[in-house]
Amino acid sequence: MKIFIAGLATETNTFSPMPTGRIGFEEGLIAHGDATQSAPNGFGAPMHVWRERAEARGWDVVESLAAFAQPAGPTVKSVYEGFVEEILTDLKASLPVDIILLTMHGAMVAEHIDDCEGDLMRRCRDIVGSDAKIGLEIDPHCHLTSLMLEAADVIVAYKEYPHIDISDRAHDLFALIADAAEGKINPVMRAYDCRMIEMFFTPGEPMRSLVDKMMDAEGKNGVLSLSFAHGFPWGDTADTTSKMLAITDGDPTLADRVAREFGEELWDLRHQIKNSFPTIDEALDRVSTLREGKPVVLGDFADNAGGGAPGDSTFVLKAVLERKLKDVALGMFWDPIVIRQCQEAGEGAVLRLRIGGKMGTASGDPVDLTVKVHAIKSGLSQKFGDLDMPMGTAAILEADGVYLLVNDHRSQLFDPQAFEQLGLDLSKMKIIVVKSSNHFYDRFAPIACEVIHMKTPGAITPDFTTIPYTKRDSNYWPKVENPFDQSGKKAG
Repeated sequence: MKIFIAGLATETNTFSPMPTGRIGFEEGLIAHGDATQSAPNGFGAPMHVWRERAEARGWDVVESLAAFAQPAGPTVKSVYEGFVEEILTDLKASLPVDIILLTMHGAMVAEHIDDCEGDLMRRCRDIVGSDAKIGLEIDPHCHLTSLMLEAADVIVAYKEYPHIDISDRAHDLFALIADAAEGKINPVMRAYDCRMIEMFFTPGEPMRSLVDKMMDAEGKNGVLSLSFAHGFPWGDTADTTSKMLAITDGDPTLADRVAREFGEELWDLRHQIKNSFPTIDEALDRVSTLREGKPVVLGDFADNAGGGAPGDSTFVLKAVLERKLKDVALGMFWDPIVIRQCQEAGEGAVLRLRIGGKMGTASGDPVDLTVKVHAIKSGLSQKFGDLDMPMGTAAILEADGVYLLVNDHRSQLFDPQAFEQLGLDLSKMKIIVVKSSNHFYDRFAPIACEVIHMKTPGAITPDFTTIPYTKRDSNYWPKVENPFDQSGKKAG
């Protein structure tokens, strides 16, 4: 057997003011056939799993491009086409191949293509024909399109949000695609459109039980795999929605039924799942009532760089300063200009700096503060699960008991390590404000007396009824109470 592996991924916020170009990928990862020779990096982690599993079987492995960028706006056409051409050229040079495995996001949009995943797989399929098996691992915040389902033999999405199971799902995909290539199974995929746009946090109920039920059903009664595609609300495409995906062994009727059953169960839980986040002021009011001895962790939902936001909004910072709160840590602010100023001045310096608010109206206004540079270091990273995620150069700045984590490599905040490696003791904080939607939860919840996701202003609003779609129609819940009415489906 010969297996061809590659990766091309970014999550596209089509409303973001920041184009995704070559520099964005260079800051993330670009590896020309040697990504598995370095430590796993985000979307590159599945390629490590696939190489290890294939080589353990004595199979030949051909590794092509691995290119990954932080979420932002649509990928520049020339950048996308250049990456795709490299992958396709490597594939043609490797023929014949038995298996193609791709790690992508599922919500990548280029200037000229809304479905980059489907496009790349279709172009791979045109080269290898129908005999080779194509497998795709994707983020659940994806647009699961008909082209993706037609071009692939097996698609597996991460099941957890936060995404702590990337490598686990890579093992699942390899096992399925290997069995398919060896003729042991005949995977058939069917998807059910849940017609919902929401954020589905899997650590808590009712999502926890639903995900566990999905995992328990796999490998039984002809069901090979189940994935829930949450959808990515801030990608304006015709396919922006949540879908349940079922893969069965040669039985399309069963796949249809199982996908529908799980999808309808999710629909019936919609009012329990629907998130109702407090505003900034409501969250800070609640903090004042808590006396647990541990810090309260507040999620700045709408300024999550992992959803394509700039990561430099000042709305929460302003509220903290107006209330004259102390022992508050906030981060990460993406502000390369401030980092440059701190590098010039050095640790211990006291400076008048203009913080954040640089990327547009969704970032709010800049805040002028006199700060002390407590620490500044370069070449930093933070943990996301078992993966090291780059932070670049970062600094801890203090303004009268308010501590800001600022850096020059745009990323959401995943781990307390981001603060602590710069010498800030989070146990002494009363409030920790994290610029992230939910990936912070896995590492911050254990150190918090309570975690509160806030309905903050910014580039990725959690109000899904007001997103200004132009390609996605308005027939989805919660914008419409029952989007199934037109087809005769009654509300659960």
